[in-house]
Amino acid sequence: MPQTAGGKDHPPDIALACRKARRHTCSMGEHLPAPGNAAEKKSAMALSVAVGILLLCLKAAAWVWTGSTAILSDLGESTVHIAAVCFAAYSLWLALRPADSNHLYGHAKIGFFSAGFEGAMIIVAALYILYEAIAAALRGPELQNIPVGIALTVTGVVVNGALGWHLVRTGKKRGSIILEANGHHVLTDCWTSLGVLVALGLVMATGWTYWDPIFASLAALNILIAGLRLVRRSVSGLMDATDPDVNREIEKLVNAETEKHGISHHNLRHRNIGDAHLVELHLTFPDNVLLRDAHRVATEIEDALEKNIRPAAQVITHLECEGDHGVDSFL
Repeated sequence: MPQTAGGKDHPPDIALACRKARRHTCSMGEHLPAPGNAAEKKSAMALSVAVGILLLCLKAAAWVWTGSTAILSDLGESTVHIAAVCFAAYSLWLALRPADSNHLYGHAKIGFFSAGFEGAMIIVAALYILYEAIAAALRGPELQNIPVGIALTVTGVVVNGALGWHLVRTGKKRGSIILEANGHHVLTDCWTSLGVLVALGLVMATGWTYWDPIFASLAALNILIAGLRLVRRSVSGLMDATDPDVNREIEKLVNAETEKHGISHHNLRHRNIGDAHLVELHLTFPDNVLLRDAHRVATEIEDALEKNIRPAAQVITHLECEGDHGVDSFL
């Protein structure tokens, strides 16, 4: 008598169900899981917009009082940041929408496009800062009210540092590349402000005003690198590039689950769809295993993988019999 996965006897003809269903594909639902923690993501993005506008006003005041090219460059970066964060807010709203008939995998992939846009805006800001720094060096920098500029810039560094850390942490925790990219943009703004502080401090200490455009140029090069990295990550996500660390983790989980159930697997594929991983694999069962038992085991494997893959996952399995593995058509 043929044996089920649980060891119970069944009529021989029932065991043929597995053979007839070798093209059957089972999944854990018709749609991807709805994006979770939407309230926390929206709250973080709203905070980013509010703080960005506040700091823009602060830096504008600092530039008016000091005439510093470094502060003007920082102001320009913040202006670009506001435009980018508004686009990021729209992208987050779109990413949190559930799957529909036109977007069967949801809308979370917009996150990679948003990260690319934000990276491009960072690059634009870096080039603008570099241009202003060179222009100031050529005409001879003139600064005034430096202590006021330092005080306002210190405030901006503290606020931006805390905001950037919060956004990156929330983005990684909730699997939102939009929040994470926005957080990195805020932190590049923070680095620019730190460069401004060093420049103003050296001008006060030495009286040599050329420290101002020099540090503005260094800050520009630093954030240019950050922008290029963001664009590279965006392109990788849109092109479904595989993250080696994620690949190893998923392979480890799949191997553990299939070994636990005494079956084999092949054709394992996965990709990041924004806020979740889509995982597909073929499971190979002994010829004498009933379809209902194979389906039960596949469901258990899907549940285990979806529970352990972070930040979220949808797992789709294809069932095959050992004797029919590699056959392309029905008998």
